Amino acid sequence: MAKLAQTAVKYTIYAKFEADGYVEKPDVIGAIFGQTEGLLGPEMDLRELQRTGRIGRIEVKVANRNGKSTGIIIIPTSLDSAETALVAACCETIERIGPCNARVRVEKIEDVRSEKRKYVVERAKELLKTLYDYGTEVEEISEQLKEAIRSEEISEYRGLPCGPNIENYDSIIIVEGRADVINLLKHGVKNVIAIEGTSVPEAIIELSRKKVTTVFLDGDRGGDLILKELLSVADVDFIARAPHGKEVEELSKKEIFKALRSKVPVDQYKQEESTQRKEVSRAGHKKEKIRVEEERKEVFKKIYHELIGTRAACFLDEEMKNLGKVPVKELFNALKEIEADSLILDGDIDQNLIEKCVRAGIKFVVGRSIKGKIKVPEFMTVITSKYL
Repeated sequence: MAKLAQTAVKYTIYAKFEADGYVEKPDVIGAIFGQTEGLLGPEMDLRELQRTGRIGRIEVKVANRNGKSTGIIIIPTSLDSAETALVAACCETIERIGPCNARVRVEKIEDVRSEKRKYVVERAKELLKTLYDYGTEVEEISEQLKEAIRSEEISEYRGLPCGPNIENYDSIIIVEGRADVINLLKHGVKNVIAIEGTSVPEAIIELSRKKVTTVFLDGDRGGDLILKELLSVADVDFIARAPHGKEVEELSKKEIFKALRSKVPVDQYKQEESTQRKEVSRAGHKKEKIRVEEERKEVFKKIYHELIGTRAACFLDEEMKNLGKVPVKELFNALKEIEADSLILDGDIDQNLIEKCVRAGIKFVVGRSIKGKIKVPEFMTVITSKYL
């Protein structure tokens, strides 16, 4: 059996167990190997992983009290984060330990490297205090240390600056340059990668096709140009922008997370851009149309605020007259029977709802927010509470 070197450990799984009877350490280890066998195929079998040194020696601590047993299972691994999570989840399928019914629950998966970084930072603080005794400028050294730590966190993916293990994330955030990556890492956002220029690299295009992709760009003309390029070649899902006139690299933590929370689906962004262009082109010779749209929006706003907290939906006809209200849970049935022009609901808008509204001929859908990725046909307008 291969032994997992301590330096190779990336993650440690900690799981608690309870057994309705008296069990010992060999019973627990036997249950782990026996009841997880074959769950994830031969390559991820625990015996094979331990034989090849990808998981280490499993430690078990058992306490017996009042005829029952409790304890902790500790499993060190050199697997990546996804594979480690699979192994941890497998442990929770254990139903018996020895002759007793049992329950296993994973308490945490510890990133060993993260713990090492904490030690480095704490030790560095101590060393800085000693430097102070020699007249060194502590504040200057501290800033250099922080910058060094941030720089060490930066990795590269096919030559592009990014956060650590960018390929392991299900979603990514695309920014403009290295300084943007450093600022996001500083504030705890790891799944970030930079394009480093206005021409979008092939690596970014390929990643965008495999992962849920958010672009987070400066709030200036340069950001506008890069966004156009990205939208023309990459598979973008969401768009976030820094406040007008600001760059991502200079944002505070609060500003970063506010911008990311306010991201909009790319389809909604394109639709709003198209609407703005149409309104500009029509100005001067279709003022009546614009006035009608403003009136419609005011009606939508009034009805939506009346619906908040009711979990209900309201239908309007082409003249914006109220056709009636139904509970959201009965909405799909109502869509089959009613002929309406607009739907306003106290709830989220998802692709399933859009498809049902398309079949019913609904032209306007108003709701709290957009859930997931949606595709909106040209004849339909989707409005969220943010824009009311």
